[in-house]
Amino acid sequence: MTEMFVTLGTWNWLIFGFLLMGLEVFAPGVFLFWLGLAALLVGLLSFVFHPSWQAQLVMFAVFAAAAVPVWRRLARSKADAGASPYLNRRADALLGREFTLEKPIIDGSGTMRIGDTVWRVAGPDTPAGTRVKVVQVDGANLTVAAA
Repeated sequence: MTEMFVTLGTWNWLIFGFLLMGLEVFAPGVFLFWLGLAALLVGLLSFVFHPSWQAQLVMFAVFAAAAVPVWRRLARSKADAGASPYLNRRADALLGREFTLEKPIIDGSGTMRIGDTVWRVAGPDTPAGTRVKVVQVDGANLTVAAA
């Protein structure tokens, strides 16, 4: 068993790294990629320093353990950068915006089309064609006032 570790060479680490990265294609989850990257790093460092097999295993363990927080930080920053603040709160994105009523508001309630969605609106009686501003959002109900 120790002979196997003693013969761990640079090429074995590089092959192992590429193998792990290739397995990531068939079992996506971004975990094997980082282990493969750690193995590639050990292989590249082995070209320069020629460490013992024990040092190679320790380097692999350290690089693999360090890859997890790096991956989490990168994943979190990408998720934060690409996320819309109104992703699951579409109505909140309408707050403060102005629209033109297609149908009048009668007895304090009515409907208004915004994009491809029809919203329930509440506010003072207003004729069709009037510009209104969304002043309050309550779930799927919008409260409007003359703009």
